[in-house]
Amino acid sequence: MDKPIRILQMIGGLNVGGSQTVVLNTYKAIDRKKIQFDFIIDKPAENKLIPIVEDLGAAVYKLPAFNGTNIIEVCNAWDHFFCLHPEYKVMHSHIRSYASLFIPIAKRHGVKTVIHSHSTSNGPGCSGVLKSILQYPLRYQADFFLSCSDEAGEWLFGRKIVSSKRYHCLQNSIDPGLYCPDAYKRTTVRKKMDIDDKFVFIHVGRLHAAKNHNFLLRVFAEIRKEKENAVLLLVGDGELRDKIRKDITHLKLNQSVFMLGIRDDVPDLLRAADCFLFPSIWEGLPVTVIEAQAAGLPCVISANISDNAFITPLAHKVPIDQGVQKWITCLKNMNMERQDVSKQIRDAGFDVHETADWISRFYLSLYRGEEFC
Repeated sequence: MDKPIRILQMIGGLNVGGSQTVVLNTYKAIDRKKIQFDFIIDKPAENKLIPIVEDLGAAVYKLPAFNGTNIIEVCNAWDHFFCLHPEYKVMHSHIRSYASLFIPIAKRHGVKTVIHSHSTSNGPGCSGVLKSILQYPLRYQADFFLSCSDEAGEWLFGRKIVSSKRYHCLQNSIDPGLYCPDAYKRTTVRKKMDIDDKFVFIHVGRLHAAKNHNFLLRVFAEIRKEKENAVLLLVGDGELRDKIRKDITHLKLNQSVFMLGIRDDVPDLLRAADCFLFPSIWEGLPVTVIEAQAAGLPCVISANISDNAFITPLAHKVPIDQGVQKWITCLKNMNMERQDVSKQIRDAGFDVHETADWISRFYLSLYRGEEFC
């Protein structure tokens, strides 16, 4: 093969986020002499990762987002795209909300389609209902189905698809070597951030309703009553940024909660921390939970998260519906010593190099029209 095959990834935006991290980890790990990724995005303002993927060899295309009323515009744009780009034979969509509009168009152009479930909920309200209606046809439209956990697969595709040969659970994997505890880096980062004498809690995730930041801040407010040197690092950005700032002010936590925004040094921030908190209301299989464990951090994690994420003794499962005090009790009784669990991460199937090998064989078989085993 003289040139690499090119796989089209529909990703929505290219800021640092859960699905974006998973795709980027895989992209870095695959043999890019054989397989290259190109990206379609519909959120041009979410562009922090564009220079990174372009340096890896990707092209990035921008198409209009679906806003609930512009069906004709969206469908025409996708049809025009495939008319201009007949070279694409495989498309992998990480967007589910309106994928039922563009997947049939891709198939009419002879493109093999893969839909990927990264979550277990659309959230509340009219928006969630609309998404549920739009995404139901996907189980009848796509050629192949992937998910980060079987729970996420059943939620989006149904049990019949999950039990079929066209479905595969592809865990959100990482490079464990990037997260191994490192005392020198830990000390350096803590001094640079002026937190070397603090007990550091950390949360990594989009500023979104699913992440339950209000609950997180109430837990931390209780922690501060007994641990005055505690600080909380919030890594990520999103639509709830201003509301979370107001909550921080309301709880009088301005001097101890630091909103760091989108960062490209998450492994070092995890090394600098002492405990990871993750009280999500819903998730698929959050890659940040795997990263935190790989960094050797004691973790307190919502019981709503897939059991597949609890892969080391560092991860403590606590319900959120039993209130803040349940989390405080867990924190008081936890062993806060860091551990090197990189072998357990690999043994549990979260090594990105194994994932890259599987997805490479999968893409090549689709591209060549071969049956995948």
